[in-house]
Amino acid sequence: MDTNLQKQITTLFESWAKESVQKLEQLPQAGSDRCYFRTIGATKRALVAFNRSKKENTTFIDYTQHFRKKGIALPEIYAQDLANDLYLLEDLSDMTLLHHLETERINKRPSPQTIGYYKKALSSLAFMQIKGIEGLQIDDYHTPASFNEQAILWDLQYFKYCFLKTCKVEFDEYLLEQDFDQLAAYLGNEEQLFFMFRDFQARNIMLQNEEVYFIDYQGGKRGPLQYDVVSLLFQAKADLPNELRVELLDHYIEEASQFISIDAEQFRNKFYAFALIRTLQVLGAYGFKGLYEQKAHFVASIPFALKNLSWLLESVDFPIRLDYLKKVLRELLKQQDKFSAKAPVQKADQLTVRIQSFSYKRGIPEDPSGNGGGFVFDCRFIHNPGRYTPYKKLTGRDQPVIDFFKTQSTIENFVHKVEEIVDEAVQNYIQRGFANLCINFGCTGGQHRSVFSADYIANYLKEKYPVNVILHHREQERKNWKN
Repeated sequence: MDTNLQKQITTLFESWAKESVQKLEQLPQAGSDRCYFRTIGATKRALVAFNRSKKENTTFIDYTQHFRKKGIALPEIYAQDLANDLYLLEDLSDMTLLHHLETERINKRPSPQTIGYYKKALSSLAFMQIKGIEGLQIDDYHTPASFNEQAILWDLQYFKYCFLKTCKVEFDEYLLEQDFDQLAAYLGNEEQLFFMFRDFQARNIMLQNEEVYFIDYQGGKRGPLQYDVVSLLFQAKADLPNELRVELLDHYIEEASQFISIDAEQFRNKFYAFALIRTLQVLGAYGFKGLYEQKAHFVASIPFALKNLSWLLESVDFPIRLDYLKKVLRELLKQQDKFSAKAPVQKADQLTVRIQSFSYKRGIPEDPSGNGGGFVFDCRFIHNPGRYTPYKKLTGRDQPVIDFFKTQSTIENFVHKVEEIVDEAVQNYIQRGFANLCINFGCTGGQHRSVFSADYIANYLKEKYPVNVILHHREQERKNWKN
């Protein structure tokens, strides 16, 4: 952690708690750029949020103060240092509704207690959407201030560019855009009078003392009632059975009907159309954050989102014709098996370290685990024996090349520095129970410098740590070591 940031966090906590910090730890990041730090004193504890988006910080604090006055269970804001992008808030511990769901399943079905929490969350959501929004000046915080037709089209474009094209599904741009326009127009006509949480998922619902608390609502704007209910019930990783979705949807309609008149049949019709656009938006996010940024949580969720999409296409009779969109989506679903194979295991009894040598001419190797964690070391600055005739047919495993490196290059210095870097990562990954780490070494041809470096680090890690080392020399194995 940056020393100056640590000092600012400590100052903020101690000015509020009137006691010194005894423990300070950074929590794992989720999908956003916000960082959270758990600060613990002798008698008090709190979370410190660090976020460089000043607008987002202001929105979160103002929304929190507004909704808490309405009686909605949200974390309390203890103190602020917005000049340094920090604020101090109530620590609701680590138990999310998603974690409770995953650990308490019985025969793949959520436990009765988990279902009870879902119903509590939906009841509180209905109040927040309909009554909580009263007096909230959303226009001061967001443009557009509502989830209108344009906002829906942005989500559909996000899916097209970040997931559909990434998967190399062929489609006619004009025909697809026509269906996008039709879907956006149909849903954009829904009343935009209610607070729309935007990312109302089980991982944003905290459990404490048998009550539910909401977090991560700063992106909220005006919108339709259905969207947030869809976000919760069709959350990909939650993998809720459909009969439970129906039960929970009925519960929500009953709760919301206490505040406004609802046509249940019409509500359900648009509910499943919103489920379609939410699923596509989520796939867009998984494409960007998972396939592009290589964040393991998002890659692991892709198969579940595709499962939801498959169910929607097979089970729902949408009120509008979307023939071409459905055709394209069915083509996409033919790739389901590919994504199922990519889903990474987040915890493991033993860390697997994949070490590869490669040629930059053929690009950096993909990470087959989907985890995206690790290193790429460029060896091209090291004196290259491949420039000299005696070594052109040899590799970094041959003794003459090894002797060359020892006497005419700085490669030993280089790999010793790599040791220091990967030591810290391996120790951290083992401690946190992570499953996969990649270490790649590249040079011009993937023959000499990268091969030597990969072999060296593989042997080093095997001798020092209880890890499973998988070593590949991509270019040499492709050529059967014949140069």
